[in-house]
Amino acid sequence: MIARTVYFVSDGTGITAETFGNSILAQFSIKARHVRRPFIDTADKAQAVVAEINEAAIREGQRPIVFATLVDRDVLKIVREHCQGRVMDMFGTFIEPLEDEFGIKSNHRVGRFSDVAQSQEYHDRIEAINFSLAHDDGQSAKNLDVADVILVGVSRSGKTPTSLYLAMQHGIKAANYPLIPEDFERRKLPAPLLPHKRKCFGLTIDPERLSSIRNERRPGSKYADTLNCRYEVNEAEAMMKREGISWLSSTHKSIEEIATTILRDIRPDRLVY
Repeated sequence: MIARTVYFVSDGTGITAETFGNSILAQFSIKARHVRRPFIDTADKAQAVVAEINEAAIREGQRPIVFATLVDRDVLKIVREHCQGRVMDMFGTFIEPLEDEFGIKSNHRVGRFSDVAQSQEYHDRIEAINFSLAHDDGQSAKNLDVADVILVGVSRSGKTPTSLYLAMQHGIKAANYPLIPEDFERRKLPAPLLPHKRKCFGLTIDPERLSSIRNERRPGSKYADTLNCRYEVNEAEAMMKREGISWLSSTHKSIEEIATTILRDIRPDRLVY
């Protein structure tokens, strides 16, 4: 497998460059060493990152790949003209054609978060994150009536990262509630969930994978035993079927895929911005 160093250079956080760059890199069988260099918004910073990239090119004997989201033309020019890496100007690829299409110039604003604190969307996301943290792993059953979605499933099936992703990326108030052996013995959903069943979405997982994850947390315990994991997963899936709760397996799906499926089924309006 080909090994290359990949730089994500941005005048903001670098998240856009890295997310988009990784989507492109996923199409190739390469082993990449990722280096994110955020807040490259002056000539001095640009020259410093160029020196770093050029040093890597000499050391490794091949040019690094550079995904750049740089709005300032002078900063971008330094990187393009002096960098020994293969520079992919991600903003230029799209902004110039769109300027032609819209018949207007872009505002060339550095960093997409410069005025975010003033937006309602930002405050909604902060509120959603606080809600998800307060309602993680069944810590609280208060205010479930204002939840957008309640994730249910056995312990370690992916509920917490999914709920936080939904909050951070989409402003979704996501609670998560574990299904435990006592629930399976009663053959009922936990009482706090019953009035909110329409908001519930289930996550399940391959029992062997679950056992492996749990063994990292509690090695050799009944909690992590494969037979116990198989029992819990089977019972949880049976309960979801009885209660008419939509569910999916997190075993081979990314957080992004899981979250998008939940939005499609529970809050399709959040897929329209």
